[in-house]
Parts: sequence; structure tokens; C-alpha cells
Amino acid sequence: MTKAIRVLSFALSVLVVSAPAQDKAAKIDELMSQYHEYRQFNGSVLVAEQGKVIYKKGFGLANMEWNIPNTPETKFRLGSITKQFTAAVVLQLVEEGKLRFEGRICDYLPEYPRKSGEKVTIHQLLTHTSGIPSYTGLPDFFEKMSRDPYSPTDFLKVFSGLDFEFEPGSKFRYNNSGYFLLGAIIEKVSGESYEKVLQDRIFKPLNMKDSGYDLHKTILSRRAAGYNRTLDGYENAPYLDMSLPYSAGSLYSTVEDLFLWDQALYADKPVSGRSKELMFKANLENYGYGLIIRKAPIIEGKNEVTTIGHGGGINGFNTLIERLVEDKHLIVLLNNTGGTRLGEMSQAIKNILYGAPVKNPLKPVSQMLYKTILEQDLASAVKQYRELKANQSAHYDFSWPELDMVGRHLLQAKKHNDALEIFNLNVEAYPKIAAVYNSLGDAYREAGNKELAVKNYARALELNPGNRGLVDKIKTVVDK
Repeated sequence: MTKAIRVLSFALSVLVVSAPAQDKAAKIDELMSQYHEYRQFNGSVLVAEQGKVIYKKGFGLANMEWNIPNTPETKFRLGSITKQFTAAVVLQLVEEGKLRFEGRICDYLPEYPRKSGEKVTIHQLLTHTSGIPSYTGLPDFFEKMSRDPYSPTDFLKVFSGLDFEFEPGSKFRYNNSGYFLLGAIIEKVSGESYEKVLQDRIFKPLNMKDSGYDLHKTILSRRAAGYNRTLDGYENAPYLDMSLPYSAGSLYSTVEDLFLWDQALYADKPVSGRSKELMFKANLENYGYGLIIRKAPIIEGKNEVTTIGHGGGINGFNTLIERLVEDKHLIVLLNNTGGTRLGEMSQAIKNILYGAPVKNPLKPVSQMLYKTILEQDLASAVKQYRELKANQSAHYDFSWPELDMVGRHLLQAKKHNDALEIFNLNVEAYPKIAAVYNSLGDAYREAGNKELAVKNYARALELNPGNRGLVDKIKTVVDK
């Protein structure tokens, strides 16, 4: 075979191999472009197939005030994706004999209150089974604490004296306090700051040069600003002092650095194979160590694949990493316009990767209803909602957050009666969702109707038992 023929043969083989990946990349691009058009995604995305990146792209703006676009190099706050990095450091310290899974909080933090510190283990902190209340669920956290800097030692005092929500080890309840405690324990055992420990033990060894602790004071190139999507456009997200998310949610990264993290987890780094088995082992509610392990359907009812991943949400940011470990696929979605439906987007991308049918994104009905309210009136918008739902349900998003967004906007504008009508419409459509009763309760409270406010908060608590925020809302209204 001549050299020219060999080159041609190689080129043809590359085309044969790469064409399916190119087709999938084109479908992913079409999908994400449509989500961006509908204002449901503003950020960066990376997709890898069998360990190779087939698609990466930024959508929208990293900074809307300076018109700076998002790119694959843009740095986003990760929120709770942070937890898997905290867990990895804990596993390293266990391997080194500096921590024990069965060790108690007080073994490492002697100053911690003994009534709970002597009962809760490192394993329970890692798996959200400690029973310690989550500080982000405290009634005044966002209003009175979230803007102030704290040292880890000082902030532990905020929740360390609270009673257990349940007996440690008996239940699962997602809990930021547990991972905050793990950060404090890491610092105590290592003698170094959480920030430095992560750089020295994870980011530098893995060449994750665009990852770190997101401190407000740091001059950080290519950092995305956080926004909230509203019916009028976008607004800057409320300030949050990053000493508070700490080891539960303080890190930043890029889609490209998270690909490096994904690849490292297939090798014996940053922790050993045995430690990774523990990290990826599903405990209560399918939670491992900083990761959620579940079976995801590709075609409903069959063709399931195992996913290992985690989402994150923090002021102005919404994030998701999903690893499909059986085939070495990866999906990373980092968004900087507040909460959005990344799980739905990831499911569609999984379907593309496996050649399954893909549902097109739905148009948000909230924007259309809000436009009708502005140009006509509320009655016309309610009529429009019912007609669209009856005749065009396959084209519009009628999920409960859509009406909730409209109602919240009206409530903020002090249009209490209009907000009540929208929230009641949402309760009619979603009588089993706790959040719709919570919003209706808020509207009645703002309107001065204490009795109906308490009634709806109680119904929300019935559907979501153990929600500390709802208990405190009821108490506040009753005590007024």
C-alpha cells in the first residue's frame, strides 16, 4: 500500500468514526440553542463521549453589564458540586489515617457541643444522615446572616446548639451543615485552610488551573457574574458572603476543569480505587460521598444507565455534572442566571448520546402570560392559560414554577389580589406540590389574611414534613 493510499485510508476511517460524534454534537447544539432562545439556559456546556470531548460551548453572557460572552473558559460558582471535592479530601485523610469514618465530631472538634458532637460520625456527615439541621433552612439565614463574613469556628455556633431533627443515621435529609462541619474538620486535622487544602490536594495535582475558592475580594479573570431571570429580563443576584457556603458550596470552576476532574476519577487519583468505591456507593436516598448515584432511563421504562453526579444552586448560579460511568460519558452544565431545568437538559443530551428520541424544549408560558397581563389584564391571561393548556400542552411549559414566577412577580409589585388568583390557579393544577401552597400562604400573609396563610403553610408542611422554614413561618404568623 502506497503512502498516499495509507493516508487516504486513515482519513476515511477518521471520518467514519467521527461522523456520529459530529452528528450528536450538532443535535446537542440545536437543543441548547433552543433552550437559550427560550431564556432557560445562559452559561457553558461540555459533553464528552467515551472519554473524549465532542461538544463545548458558551451561551449568553458572563457579564451582562459589559456584554462579555460565556465561553468554555468562563468560571462559574459551583454551589453544591463543591461537596464531592470536600468528600475527596476527607477520603484522602482517611487513607492517611488522620480521619476515621466512624470517628465522631468531637474527636476532631473538641469544642463542639458534646450532646451532638459525641453522636455524629464522619460517615453520617458525608451521607446527610446526621440529623443536624441545615443552616440554609434557618428562618433568618438569607435575610440576616448571608451577607456577613464568618470564620468557620464562629459560624459553627449558629447551628451547633440546635436539636437533632432525627436520630443520627436513621434518615436522610440533605444538609449543608454537615459539609460545613467537614470543612472545619479538614482544617483542624490538616492545620491549613480549606482553600489551600483543595489547591494542594486536588486542583494543582489534577492541573485544574481554573478552579478554586470563590472569594469576593479576589481579582479573578473570566469570572461569571450571577443573575436572576425575571419576567422583565434579568437582575443582579443578591450578594452572598462566600465564607458561608464554605466546604458545602464555595468553589468555582469551568466546564473544562470539570472534565479533568471526571477523567481523574477513572484513574487512581485523587483517591485510591477502594476509596472511590466508597465514594460511589449508594447509601440512603442513593447518596454516596458528595455524589448522587442513580439509574437514569434513556427510554422510559427501559434502557437505564448508571449516573454519578450532583447539582448545585447558589445565588445567581445553577450547575450540574453527570458522569455516565459505564460508557465514560460526561455532561457538564453551568448556568449563571439562577435556577433552571438542567436535569431536563441533561436528560435530553443523554438521549442524544444513546440515540433515543429527544423531546424539544417547551416555550415558557410565564412570559406569554405576563405579556398579556401587561397589555390586557389578569382575566385575559387566565383565559389564555386555560386555552393554551387545553390545546397546546405539547408546545408550552405548564409546570408549577411557571405560574409561580408570575405570581411572585405580582406579589412583589404589591398586587395581592392578582397574585392570589395566580397562586390559586397553581394549586388547582398542582394540588400535590408543597411549594404552591407555600406561595399561596405567602400571598395571604402579605394580604393580611393570617388564617388562610397558616392553613396553606400547614398544607405545604403536610406535603413536605420536617421543613423547618414552614414551621417557622407558621409560628411567625400565629405569634403576630
